[in-house]
Order: sequence, then structure tokens, then C-alpha cells
Amino acid sequence: KSWSSLIFEVVASCSTVALGFFIDAGSAFESEDEGGYSHLLEHLLFRGTDSYESEEIDQLFDSMGAELNAGTSKESTSVFTRVLDDHVDEAFPVLAEMVWQPRVDDRSVEQEREIVLEELSMYEDDPQEQVFDLAAEALFAGGPLGRPVIGTRHSVSTADPAVLRDFHRRHYRQGRIVVAGAGAIQHDALVAHVQRAIEAAGEEGGPLPDRKRLSVGEAVCTSGVSVLGKPTEQTHLVITGEGLPLSDERRFALRVLDCIVGGTSSSRLFQEVREKRALAYSVFSFTSFLDHTGQVGVYVGTRPDNLAVTCQVIGDELAELRDGGVTGAELDRARENVKGRTVLAMESTSARMNRLGGALLAGLPLLSLDDVVERLDAVTTDELLDLARTTFAAPQLAAAAVGPEGEAIRAAAAPILERT
Repeated sequence: KSWSSLIFEVVASCSTVALGFFIDAGSAFESEDEGGYSHLLEHLLFRGTDSYESEEIDQLFDSMGAELNAGTSKESTSVFTRVLDDHVDEAFPVLAEMVWQPRVDDRSVEQEREIVLEELSMYEDDPQEQVFDLAAEALFAGGPLGRPVIGTRHSVSTADPAVLRDFHRRHYRQGRIVVAGAGAIQHDALVAHVQRAIEAAGEEGGPLPDRKRLSVGEAVCTSGVSVLGKPTEQTHLVITGEGLPLSDERRFALRVLDCIVGGTSSSRLFQEVREKRALAYSVFSFTSFLDHTGQVGVYVGTRPDNLAVTCQVIGDELAELRDGGVTGAELDRARENVKGRTVLAMESTSARMNRLGGALLAGLPLLSLDDVVERLDAVTTDELLDLARTTFAAPQLAAAAVGPEGEAIRAAAAPILERT
């Protein structure tokens, strides 16, 4: 059921409620000067409001045994909790005030700025984290999707409370926020909570606006391998290409293809790189869907002396995928895997809440579980072959790596980008 920007699902068989606020604010919607503002503002939501100090918020949710967290991505921010159904009346008003009426003053910004700078230091110590941002920068060259969600030391250090309050005013407003819930929800009570929260924030109701259309840059990077030199024990490498947008009906087939390439322990890359040749501990493929584009890719972490042969194996597997497609047995196994994981996820009220909120915020049709299964069952080997040839294929591939011996990394990875 939905009311303006409220959507929820009643799960009568459980005694918990997952509640989330989904905000149309992410790093892709920031100007270069605002880099990391969405992420910093997400942190500031926990710094208190006029009614609650930061410690009071922590104590309140701890006393309920509740989960309370938030996250920022390239195209959205979410703030969410999961509580026993008896505590919804206590939890919702606090969560709503955190989202709509946070305290963004000199003291809170100064404190949270230091925490984010520590987070940046932690991020810079993790080459596996860095390589994915480096890959996005290479793929979406010149576009906002290539910027890191966390921002930069300069943008975080110079963030001004007045500018952040204006950023909040522009992005955290009714019409750009979806409230989603799942679990043992009382319909009338939840609607009343949302109405009171909107009135308290001085917000007027209204329909969600059309999502912004973004420039992702001129094209994907085809100039070689982008390397960040670091004295690491492993070389961390990502081969990446442009994927599909959230609304593309082929997204169901791409999820199946991802399983076959490297998404499971029986996948081609896991078997060939790790199980048969012991070239890596971690190797996998990935896919992400964005508003009007997407990303696919392969990650591997391996010792420098194993990198050349590892790249050869990955290149061979991708070439075989593009040339020969997949077998019927692979399709059946991967399709059942995706179906099984989808159904298992629905056992969680948090997963149900995220599914509802994400779909409404992105303007997607809300599919039933039967609808999803039907689309997965319709995937064919020919469709997977076509996707392999348009996503995991040169010249639209880019690459990024973190590790020592930059020239050796470029030499090892470059042939993958040149094979058609």
C-alpha cells in the first residue's frame, strides 16, 4: 500500500518491524565542490536534534534492542531501523526527526568531520576498497558517477555548516523522501506517524519528482589500466564495463550471467582461478544497477608473481564466454541460485523494506515474487550470450589496480581490454 511517499508491507507472521527513510541524495547528484556532502550529512543525522542529544538517540535505540544504521550510495541515502513491533511508536518519531530536523551546527559538523576523515584514512589503508573507486573513475571518466561516495579530504575538511544545512534543505524534503516499512505494521498508526512527522518538519506532501538524469561522461575509459602504486602484498585488480540501468528488463538475465561468471563458488572464474589453479583467495564478478546506467566487473586479488597468469586465465574465460556463451546446465544452476537467494532474502523484514523503498524512490514498478520468478524463468542462453558480448567486451572495458610494479600490472591486464 502507498500514500504519497509511504510504502509498506504487512508481514503478519513476525513480531518485528523494519522502517527506513530513502532519500534522493547521493554522490552522483553532487557538484564537484559538494563531493562527499551526502555521506557527511548522513553521519550528521546521528548527531542529535532539538529534542534529542546524540547520546540519547543511542541510548533509546539500545534500550529497545533495536538496529539503527544508515548508508550512502551514488544515487541515494537510507536511514533505517528494525525494532520489535511494541517499540514502533517510540522509534518512528525519533527516526523521523533525525532525518527531517537534524542538528547541523558548528560543533556537530566539526566533530563528525573528524570522524569522516578517520574513515577516509581507514579507506586509504584498504586497497580492496580503493580499487573499486578507481575502477568507477576509469569507467565513468569525467562524470559524477566516477566520484567516490566518501568525498575527498579537501571537500570534507572545508564543508561549512551553512552550506550543509542548505544541502539538507534541498535534498531532504517531502517529495524526495520515501518512507518504507515491512513487518508487523499497523496501517493507520504508521500513516498517522508519517503525517505528524511531515507536519512537525513543516513539509508539504506531494508526488515524487522524476529522477534526475545524469551525465556519466563522454564514454568508458579505453586508454589502458589505471594503477595506484602501493607496496601491498597483493595486486588488487578490477576489470569493469558498463552494465544496465535499473529499469532495463534484461537486468534479470544479467543477474543470472553474474552467477555464471563469478558470483558463486561453482562459477567459471572461481573454479578456474581459485579451485583449479590456486591463483587467488578472492575472485568474483559483480554487477550494480543505477538510474540510467550500470556497472559489471571482475575483481581478483593475487600476488604480483601470479598476476600475469591470473590475467591470462580471466581473459580466456571472458573470451570463451563471449564466443561460446553458456550451457543449459549453467543457466539452470544460476537461475535457481538467483531464485533461491531472492526467496530467502524475503524472510527478512529489512530486505523487504529495502526492496520497497528502493523501488519507489527509483520509480520502478513493484514486482511480486511471482513476477520476479517468472522473469528469471524466461531467461535464455541466447540472451546471456548477447549480454556477455555487450558488457564483458572490448573496447568498452576499463581496468584499475592497486599494487606494486605498475608497469607489470599494465602489461598483464592490457590484453584483456584489447580482446574482442
